[in-house]
Amino acid sequence: MGQESANVRLHPHAGCVVCSSQNEHGLRLSFKSLPDGSVEAMFDCNQTFQGYHNVLHGGITSALLDGAMTNCMFAHGIHAVTAELNIKFLHPIECCQSVTVRAWITRSSSKLHLLKAEIAQNGQIMATARGKFVRIEEQPDPEQIGPETAATT
Repeated sequence: MGQESANVRLHPHAGCVVCSSQNEHGLRLSFKSLPDGSVEAMFDCNQTFQGYHNVLHGGITSALLDGAMTNCMFAHGIHAVTAELNIKFLHPIECCQSVTVRAWITRSSSKLHLLKAEIAQNGQIMATARGKFVRIEEQPDPEQIGPETAATT
């Protein structure tokens, strides 16, 4: 990711449960940009995140896919929020094994962006997602505008 993309991701998402390194209870994924415009990250599926015995919880799966698509938007310098998320759970994702989550843009207009994402484990696609994202205005960083101004915005 270029410096501009890193800054876009850092400020509005400093406490994100999926991608923030500052959230001590979060998943702490670190996304990297790929030459084809997609992003990807590795995730260690430890048993802390299981639903059924030794199976990653579907809510965590959903968060991984949504977070990947959001970070793909950030990597392209776009601030956007999820408007629609459709997930297909193809196979149970096993705990105690890592996965790769990847996302890419399939279509963009000035306000609406369509993305796809997938989670792979041991070379097999385990879950896929399609998302619609709506562009938003950049949120101010409270640390940069000062506490007295942040309280009134």
